[in-house]
Amino acid sequence: MAKRAKPEPKSRRPASKSLNAAAVELLTLLDFVRYAVSRFIEAKLVFAHGTTDPVAEAAFLVCATLHLDPDQFETFATARVTAAEAKQIFDVIARRIATRKPAAYLVNKIYMRGLSFYVDERTIVPRSFIGELLDSHFGHHEAEDGSGLIDDPASVRHVLDLCTGSGCLAVLASRSFPNAQIDAVDISGDALDVATRNIAEYGLGDRVTLHRGDLFKPLGSKRYDLIITNPPYVDTQGMAELPRECRAEPQLAFDGGSDGLDIIRRILKEAGRHLTAKGGLLCEIGRCRPALEAAYPRTDFLWLDTEASDAEVFWIDTVGLRSLQVPSNRLLG
Repeated sequence: MAKRAKPEPKSRRPASKSLNAAAVELLTLLDFVRYAVSRFIEAKLVFAHGTTDPVAEAAFLVCATLHLDPDQFETFATARVTAAEAKQIFDVIARRIATRKPAAYLVNKIYMRGLSFYVDERTIVPRSFIGELLDSHFGHHEAEDGSGLIDDPASVRHVLDLCTGSGCLAVLASRSFPNAQIDAVDISGDALDVATRNIAEYGLGDRVTLHRGDLFKPLGSKRYDLIITNPPYVDTQGMAELPRECRAEPQLAFDGGSDGLDIIRRILKEAGRHLTAKGGLLCEIGRCRPALEAAYPRTDFLWLDTEASDAEVFWIDTVGLRSLQVPSNRLLG
């Protein structure tokens, strides 16, 4: 009786065997996306950097590797890739799994509101909901209660982007408010180096001014029609539970102190002095709404939703800021 051949021990199989087989069998962009999705699910990756699921992340990485915009995927989904391109795609898939770094760092690119931005490990990967709100709540649609937001984008002359990071929101603000001069502030010199590149890429050197410093300190007594900010707001428990992907990012951009509000309290305290009479503050705080409302129980924050978020961004106008009650002592730490 013929004996069954014993399977070769896994440790002795050539490391490239499975990839070589896949390279022969995978032909189209869609094939590579499916392959990447399977590998990402198998590796239990976390998706929190501009993509929310393995399909979107796989499509993003395949397109970026092939120098295609994401909206071109459907056009080329059934197109075949070359052997050289296949090798590059396999490489970026393998690096995403082995390093657990955000996909944006691997291809030095992220998209916000259809625009491409350069990113690397000197700055947090941008994924703010504020970009969508600039489109939906400033001059295009009113807030649910019809009050508090700026109706005429052309009337906005001065905008401040606090904690600008890579400068993405400053660029988006320049498109939403065509007559505005924009100041963008960050405490990190490394982040501002990335922002400088993005500002230059969009030819905004004459409209966007970058400042290095701690919140309002480098601005003197300047006032603005609008302040936008996506500050650090992760609380101590959240910092301890950050997935490996997020630990690859600058921790300074996450850490909001024990309850996540350390930086936000400072912004609320000082913002009123830097706003015009009809201005306002648009601030992203993630899941800190309960902590914020407990700290400021008499303040009416206007909570704004987006397609992917529920009450993670608030709006408060100049009048509300200047009459702000002192935060609850029990949450001051």
